[in-house]
Amino acid sequence: MRQQAESYCKAVMSGKVPAPRYVILQCVEFDRIWRGKDPEFVVAKHRLEKIGNVLKLLVMPKGLRQGECVYDCLSGFQWLFITATLCVVYRSDHKHRRYETALLEICRKNGKTFLIALIFVLLMLIEPRYGKFYSVAPDGALSREVKDAMNDLIKANPSVLSTDGPRKRFKLLRSEIRCLLTESSFFPLNYSQNRLDGKLPNAFLADEVGALPNDYAVEAMQSGQLTILNKLGCIISTKYPTINNPFEDHVSYAKKVLEGQVDDKTIFALLYEPSEEIARSWQTDDLVLMHGNPLACDMPQMMDDLKRKRSKAIVKEDERENFLCKHCNVVYQGVGTETYIPIDQVIKGRSSSIDFSGRDLYVGVDLAQTNDNTAVAIVAAGEDGEILADVKAFIPEGRIAEKDQYEHIKYERFVEDGCCVACGDMTIDYGVVEKFVEGIEGATGGTVIAVGYDRYNAMSSAQKWEEFGLRTVEIRQHSDTLHPPTKLLSEKAANGEFRYRRNKLLEINFENARCTKDTNLNKYVNKKRSVGKVDMVAALIDAVYLLQQDSFVGDFVVQSG
Repeated sequence: MRQQAESYCKAVMSGKVPAPRYVILQCVEFDRIWRGKDPEFVVAKHRLEKIGNVLKLLVMPKGLRQGECVYDCLSGFQWLFITATLCVVYRSDHKHRRYETALLEICRKNGKTFLIALIFVLLMLIEPRYGKFYSVAPDGALSREVKDAMNDLIKANPSVLSTDGPRKRFKLLRSEIRCLLTESSFFPLNYSQNRLDGKLPNAFLADEVGALPNDYAVEAMQSGQLTILNKLGCIISTKYPTINNPFEDHVSYAKKVLEGQVDDKTIFALLYEPSEEIARSWQTDDLVLMHGNPLACDMPQMMDDLKRKRSKAIVKEDERENFLCKHCNVVYQGVGTETYIPIDQVIKGRSSSIDFSGRDLYVGVDLAQTNDNTAVAIVAAGEDGEILADVKAFIPEGRIAEKDQYEHIKYERFVEDGCCVACGDMTIDYGVVEKFVEGIEGATGGTVIAVGYDRYNAMSSAQKWEEFGLRTVEIRQHSDTLHPPTKLLSEKAANGEFRYRRNKLLEINFENARCTKDTNLNKYVNKKRSVGKVDMVAALIDAVYLLQQDSFVGDFVVQSG
């Protein structure tokens, strides 16, 4: 029997098969287990042999290779996914599988639905009796996709997966699929905010998780698996034009596991997304297509079709978002979103740290109502005309749970990451914000030239900063005043000249920000038209205003009235 999973991993590690960094890391780990070098886990090759023998009896139900043997049609990454999730076991107990969560980030039309359908059919045959299997997705139609794929697979293989006669093994019903050998059942579920609890899934699929409003569906399924020994949760999605979605949280966690920052032996992840550096050349570099579409590496027809789609996306900007997100796994926001700065331009400026020591600093403060978010932004000019920035949010500590539910943002995580400060109870403690601004010079080693503020809610704090010895500048919140810094910041981001300390909350604020033009075509961020909190962006623009005034005008203009 050929060992396709091993061959795929070796081809990836050698560079023969192009793959992104995190797929390479996962292949390295699997190869170590396959070769028996891992002290805790091994591949149960006898189980893999049995699965292979079953797959040799099945034929493909549809597609370019309809009617051909499934065993011969599976791609390398599909073999790796099946082998890892079903056959990697504890060395001390071969009945106990290692992986409980299988994460697959992959572009559209790469056989992911068929892959999960195949795994579910196998599990329904080999798992203990009375098993329950579920799929959940943003809507009922998506959730039923895997059921339809299972139906097709079963119907296409009547001699093995019979639905009638004396050797009847499966029963296909409108609302479920039953395996009569093990008396197990598969159910497609519609997404619901609070009606997915109470299930006891041996395995589940969460599909298109990037389109879910929150992580409730996955959490509900995983909570129901507490008493299951060989539990499995398959979490799958493509990219979406937003980084604030539950799938990105799973991807971020998986990356930390693969990098060794987090010790979690229960997660298996194949993350087919091109790196930011490669993605910038999406118009010409075929690696972008290969890194997001592993099936295309085996199917020239698919690669040719992707190249045609790419040619159209280059010319037709209205098709670019769908192409980059769904066929390249690149986060991109199209022109129709009215976004202030597209998030793909923003995240080019991520930096692990920003060195402000010895620099002139300009501080922007967006002091909102005491029960709302507040932000402080620090900017400085870089050596090559760059804008260097760091932004911190402040929220009422007593409202964290309320804000998490209303805004679908996990503020506790951002507090832990240092992007946000929780202070006060039900209202923000302005004293904490004031002390933070007063301590900027000591914390950064730079010199605060001025603090810019919006008159609304900030007069008392500005007076305290003046008494402390800081120069304050009132910034008129009007389009004719804010247009120049708003334009400058967007141009710097577009040219790769905006750098900021890595800050997911700031990126979410940029995603939320929407712009408006006045009658003179002055552009400004409109808080009322934005789709969420933008206080960090507002503070940043105020700080850029001061930097721009000092650099190009030579002195500050106090904007009042």
